[in-house]
Amino acid sequence: MVFSSIIFLCVFMPVVFTAYYLCPAKARNFFLLLASLVFYAWGEPVYILVMLFSTVFNYFAGRIITRLKEKLMPVKAKTIFIIAVITDTSILFFFKYTDFFIQIINSTGFSAIPYIKIALPIGISFYTFQAVSYIADVYTGTSKAQKNIINFAMYVCMFPQLIAGPVVRYGQIEKKIYTRKLSNKNTALGFQKFITGLGKKVIFANQAGALWEEILAVTASGNSVLLAWLGAISYTFQIYFDFSGYSDMAAGMGQMLGFHFPENFNYPYQSKSITEFWRRWHISLSTWFKEYIYIPLGGSQKGFPRQVLNLFIVWTLTGLWHGAAWNFVIWGIYFFILLFIEKCFLLKLLDKIPKILRHLYAMFFIICGWVIFASENLNSLGSCIKTMAGAGVPLINNYAVYKLYTNIWLLLIMAVCSTKLPVHMLNKSAGRLKLNEISVFCIKAVFTFIILTVSTALLISGSYNPFLYFRF
Repeated sequence: MVFSSIIFLCVFMPVVFTAYYLCPAKARNFFLLLASLVFYAWGEPVYILVMLFSTVFNYFAGRIITRLKEKLMPVKAKTIFIIAVITDTSILFFFKYTDFFIQIINSTGFSAIPYIKIALPIGISFYTFQAVSYIADVYTGTSKAQKNIINFAMYVCMFPQLIAGPVVRYGQIEKKIYTRKLSNKNTALGFQKFITGLGKKVIFANQAGALWEEILAVTASGNSVLLAWLGAISYTFQIYFDFSGYSDMAAGMGQMLGFHFPENFNYPYQSKSITEFWRRWHISLSTWFKEYIYIPLGGSQKGFPRQVLNLFIVWTLTGLWHGAAWNFVIWGIYFFILLFIEKCFLLKLLDKIPKILRHLYAMFFIICGWVIFASENLNSLGSCIKTMAGAGVPLINNYAVYKLYTNIWLLLIMAVCSTKLPVHMLNKSAGRLKLNEISVFCIKAVFTFIILTVSTALLISGSYNPFLYFRF
């Protein structure tokens, strides 16, 4: 079950949230856990056992680590911590990377190990990272171990952020697990945020994705430089509105449930450098890698060569986290190289040139990065890069002009909506007209209703509706 589906919008969500609000406060964690298990089992009836094992295992690991630390047994506590992290990452490795490493071994020609061909459990990357961060925080004393297994299971399995994040660390919602208040205002604001995310996904991401798929299907003889770049730009918009839309829906439902999830995106396509882009894109994942990989490795505290090595490790792992394929590894190393160059000297040079040129520089390399990310294999990646560079294809052709002409307004609207401009214009207009908070809320409510109506109509019509992060 995905958020952008009729069954979720018209059945699961209204039933669950109505029952949740009617539940006594003490029973809400248990009810939310049951609802989350139903949500996950809807599409993953078998792999729910993997998630439950991870939940129970990490619950007891956290309790044992705390008990050993209380008894002043740091060596044993560290041993349990290491065992827990190895177990969590081994489960992730088995399901996500086994066939990839079998492929590497078989490519040497010395073996022919059969592939296991096992399906990837939905959301395993997200709930594994949450479990690892919980164990790490308990071991370091940043957070206290959760004594109630229902409360802990609710944290790990909570359906809003289960399949697409954000990566919510235990300490970020620890207090809300015990006491959280529901209010009409938070419910309304959360619902508005959810519908905004739904619109991003259904109205923008799906249309951009359909255009990308159409261009991707064009044969080499019908391609051109303009068409290749139009496809790359379409995918750039698709992945942003798809993923940020799901993050907004998760954050909105979290707010409706009484939680506050961290923001995952901060208008990344407004960036004027690659460094700035990664401060704005998938913020929860970047923060996780910084706090649980980069800093423990030594960060920038052990000299420049070691810092470069640490960055290389982090970005290679970031690429692998997104998928078990070489294009993801290349994508991670690609951004490592760009960030390394910026850190060494380029950022200082960028500060001296106009903002528009800095923005164009950043977007050029961001778009090229998404081409690497989207490629299914190295052959298709090489072919796409050659086409974008103009090797063996015309600069422009009739089909490219037709696609640009028929989609130019969609692309321009998405470009504007990927920035702060709409919010800035609304706030500026509200200030000029001296609108109060209630009036602004009512205006937003009208837009919310329009977005919900259009999104529902598109979903009922059975339009193109993939979810890119299912495979991550």
